[in-house]
Amino acid sequence: MHKILEDIICSSQKRARHLQPEPFTVNAKSLKKSIEKAQKSGLVPIISEVKPASPTHNFKKITPVYAAQIAGEMERAGACAISVLTEPNYFHGSIENLKSVREQVNLPVLRKDFIVSKNQIIEVETDLVLLIAGVLHKQLNKFITEVEKTGAIPIVEVHSPEELEEVLSTDAQIIGINNRNLNTFEIDLEAVKQIAPMIRKERADAIIIAESGVRTPEDALQMIESGADAILVGSAIMEGDAYTNTYKLVHAGE
Repeated sequence: MHKILEDIICSSQKRARHLQPEPFTVNAKSLKKSIEKAQKSGLVPIISEVKPASPTHNFKKITPVYAAQIAGEMERAGACAISVLTEPNYFHGSIENLKSVREQVNLPVLRKDFIVSKNQIIEVETDLVLLIAGVLHKQLNKFITEVEKTGAIPIVEVHSPEELEEVLSTDAQIIGINNRNLNTFEIDLEAVKQIAPMIRKERADAIIIAESGVRTPEDALQMIESGADAILVGSAIMEGDAYTNTYKLVHAGE
């Protein structure tokens, strides 16, 4: 595991210990229906991400008000869902940004964070929660159950065939394939091409989401051709105008 990821996980564990959340039940918006709506319109299903920073690059300082504005632009540009980074120390995200976005848009909203504790799952209402197989391993099934208890929908992320084996032992219905290797932080779009057929073979009705590394309309089309149903894009959208960058990817097939 990369040192940066180890540090992020350690930071997340410390954050989680100080949380005192109250359980809730949410009526989650359906990502599947949103993806199908985009597909029927001939659009590329894009999950646009409100991403203030990465561990190596700052994009924009994002307040809750600005997060809502950006998310609204992404929705108008045709995004099928909005991802919001909530990790504060390395990605400069916040729970407040997520709340603001969810009040603004009519799309499913994904909480993107490094979930390592049940406390985080019941920290804030959202439609979708990212769970990383390479972080949770044997705890994955328990965390899927905890997310589903809230009414939210888990997106389970994998990078390798070995991680996929762990995921297929659960009932996960939405599987993200991260093109970024979390051990080296290198990106290779071939990850989706390799792993998507494995998912289709074992779980034909699963929703497959390509994550990381998509920068151009050509990249987006490559991910769809490789078997992805939708594509999560952060950096390439945040580098510049969120509306324009989302629109180009959504309309990549035209």
